[in-house]
Amino acid sequence: QQGCVKLRSDHRFIFLINADTDLVPSDIAAGLALLHQEQDKMEHCRDPDEVLSHSLSSPIREDLEVELEKAAHFMKFAAAAYGWPLYVYSNPLTGLCKLSGDCCRSRQAEYDLVGGDSLGCHFTSILQSTGLQYRDFIHISFHNQIYEIPFYVALDHKREAVLVAVRGTLSLKDVLTDLSAECENLSVEGISGTCYAHKGISQAAHYIYKRLVNDGILSQAFNIAPEYKLVICGHSLGAGAASLLAVLLRSTHPTLQCYAFSPPGGLMSKAVAEYSKQFVVSVVLGKDLVPRLSIPNMEDLKRRLLKMVSNCSKPKYKILMRGCWYELFGGAPDDFPTELENRREEVLNQPLLGEESLLVQRSNTYQSLSSDDSPAHPTHLPLYLPGRILHITEDGPARRHCFAPVRYRAEWSSETSFRNVLISPRMVADHMPDVVLRALRSLTREQPFALCPSSTSNSHLNVI
Repeated sequence: QQGCVKLRSDHRFIFLINADTDLVPSDIAAGLALLHQEQDKMEHCRDPDEVLSHSLSSPIREDLEVELEKAAHFMKFAAAAYGWPLYVYSNPLTGLCKLSGDCCRSRQAEYDLVGGDSLGCHFTSILQSTGLQYRDFIHISFHNQIYEIPFYVALDHKREAVLVAVRGTLSLKDVLTDLSAECENLSVEGISGTCYAHKGISQAAHYIYKRLVNDGILSQAFNIAPEYKLVICGHSLGAGAASLLAVLLRSTHPTLQCYAFSPPGGLMSKAVAEYSKQFVVSVVLGKDLVPRLSIPNMEDLKRRLLKMVSNCSKPKYKILMRGCWYELFGGAPDDFPTELENRREEVLNQPLLGEESLLVQRSNTYQSLSSDDSPAHPTHLPLYLPGRILHITEDGPARRHCFAPVRYRAEWSSETSFRNVLISPRMVADHMPDVVLRALRSLTREQPFALCPSSTSNSHLNVI
């Protein structure tokens, strides 16, 4: 499961950086090391923004606490949608033993199970992860093709909800759905403005919509529990599909709610994103790459990376050695000169790329980066994160030893906070569903200890 998610993130990350450039992999590695340290220096030197304080009874604070509780509850269903691979990964000592009794048992005749292999293992892992009973499940589909992703529908009696959980990336077919990143028009009633979305994820949402509505799955669920409300959740690719599915179902289910965990950044148009704030909550952990992974963000990263390596005066081997030490053991960011603010290009007598330097060769790539003031010509329509954004970050020092307990803080954030890719060893790990679930449970289980002052936050909203 981790490998598939990393494949999607890393493949698109490296491909977009390396496309149409004169850089080799070692140049990219050196540039990323420089950029990581530059970002850390800016973070350390930045003065804290003014933060509005809220009393313990503040509506903003209460809203944040309520949404954290709900997010922690529904994240377990989003994680359970991955089936037995994530369950075994999260429970390496006991997972196989708990699943072994039911893996070979066929339940297709007993329950509405569709598609895929090892359905017994998948179903048992979902039962173990969610705590639901057999009778609580309405439909489970592990059918998986390009634009057609697994999901399940169940009754959550604790929250009195008809729950639709959508699986994230776990197969090569899911990766191809992710990579179909061009825009597609979205037909939604009640939205003023241009409506479009990520094509692959939009197609996946429409596939689930047709299954739920045309096949009568939602009708069956609400016939059993007519007083329940509709809740949709998912992680990663599943979060994006869940958000667009919620937009499609909003007109017929006005009280629905959606919880999107680690959704992709390049998902929907501005008009649709604003509309979704009424019923969608996105949860982002730390420096997760995927919510910042849009084509404009990657183009910006490529531009910054090229200027970084072009303007640095240190030999590449020193950059790489210092970068490896910094990633492994931390310390103060190195003061490598990376900008040409008050210096002339002639001063760079030892350019990072040596005789192959973009500065020396005056390649087309460097010519396009010769000035920060050059007008940008965006070739891609802007896409945004869905709904309101709940950002969870580690509280305390940026570096800690391996066995130190992790403390988290949560705050309402804005879409503008995710317009830059942040270089960090955690940029992929923070995307993993088990890590997100652990962070949410930590915040809700240790509520008295998770409350912390917001004086160091860069948000003007309340922090938990």
